[in-house]
Amino acid sequence: MRKVAIIGVGCTKVDDHWGKSLRNLFADAALKALEDSGIERVDSLYVGNMSSGFLQGQEHLGALMADSIGMPGIPAVKVEAACASGGVAFHEGFKAVVSGLADLVLVGGVEKMTDTLTPYVSSAMIMAEDQEYTAYTGVTFVGLNALIHRLYMETFKAKPEEIAMFPVVDHQHAVNNSFAQFQSTITVDRVLKSPFVADPLHILECAGIGDGAAAAVLCPLEKAKEFTDTPIEVAASTVVTDTLSLHERDNLLTFSASQRAAKSAYEMAKIEQSDVDVLEVHDAFSILGPISLEDLGFVKKGEGAKFTMEGQTAIGGKLPTNTFGGLKARGHPVGATGVYQIVELTWQLRGEAGKNQVNGAEIGMAQNIGGIGATVTVHILRRVK
Repeated sequence: MRKVAIIGVGCTKVDDHWGKSLRNLFADAALKALEDSGIERVDSLYVGNMSSGFLQGQEHLGALMADSIGMPGIPAVKVEAACASGGVAFHEGFKAVVSGLADLVLVGGVEKMTDTLTPYVSSAMIMAEDQEYTAYTGVTFVGLNALIHRLYMETFKAKPEEIAMFPVVDHQHAVNNSFAQFQSTITVDRVLKSPFVADPLHILECAGIGDGAAAAVLCPLEKAKEFTDTPIEVAASTVVTDTLSLHERDNLLTFSASQRAAKSAYEMAKIEQSDVDVLEVHDAFSILGPISLEDLGFVKKGEGAKFTMEGQTAIGGKLPTNTFGGLKARGHPVGATGVYQIVELTWQLRGEAGKNQVNGAEIGMAQNIGGIGATVTVHILRRVK
């Protein structure tokens, strides 16, 4: 198998893009990534997206997006894995290059969520759960995460302010990210005084609804220096699934798919978790931040919220996490989120993160979750010396 490198990245601002179509958003990000890589054509295309069929009445995104960037005829396909669609699409692109099937691959993620009313978006999101046994009850995704949130507080005696600190740090990091949906700071007090969406989850603990697209160009590592002076190696790419629904799990506070994906990724990259300099985790809801820190092996079970409260996930802390704002503040256009994480880690490892630069960052890790831990991708990126 060949080693794989990222040679170009690009993204749009996460926002209410009412003046742009799904294809326009994708093309904006894809053409930026192609320009960044210095190439004009690719061998194949993978598009991460969750809900275009339901929200836009549009499927067949592979051919549509290939045409939108002037490359009709190339192999192109949509990849859907709920909120992990972007991460799984990146994994498929990685496999195409590592296997030798393709030399130049474009991976993009796109989602357009603001053209419809919130209840309609909520209906789209709960499709990530089991329709026959869970979704039909009327429960929402926010409601399911609220159950986890409450159980975590009761089990580990975690304080609401400790969990609320995760989105506060996200917003601190997003202030300097011009692509972020919310470039403003919030406080723990403001989070806990914001309205409940599903008790005990407050609205400022939930990622918002937004539109966006992100893209990356992959090639064999041995050829990467032909295109860029700063290639980033994809040292590991893993995808693991679990049972779809919470009621089928032995432990609601541990996402075993995250644990297994991380273990495989550390082995593939031949590193320990202590080698990771900068981290991206899937914090669609505040409680998912601490749980992810624990499942990925950075802290012991039950200590993720306290670790965040101590400031260890902030830039300058022991483990800078979500350094461009994470899902809460950068935004969470669901099918694109996994690719946004790749773009942001690439900027960090290239030394292009501006005021949010983590000094000396050489290894970055991204975790992207689909459903409530039913699909998890983990990617480890490494700066090429």
